[in-house]
Amino acid sequence: MFLNKDMEKKYVIINKEMIGAVDFKLVIETSSSTLRYNLDGSQTIIKFIGEIPPFLDGEKVYSHNEIIETINNPENGWINLKE
Repeated sequence: MFLNKDMEKKYVIINKEMIGAVDFKLVIETSSSTLRYNLDGSQTIIKFIGEIPPFLDGEKVYSHNEIIETINNPENGWINLKE
């Protein structure tokens, strides 16, 4: 099945301090309580489809494969292999 690249989920990692600027009408998450945080709670992942929302302008955008690689690397602080 052919997928339009503009319709694929995209991901941005932001610092916790930026959550107040998130317009939840423009992203997949519905509120700050539905966000996934890294182990120390300092960063979260925002998902969206289509154009990058204005409040995320200038942030690094990850593809699905890139975000999976990032969060599955213990050095990045998203998983703890010792648990």
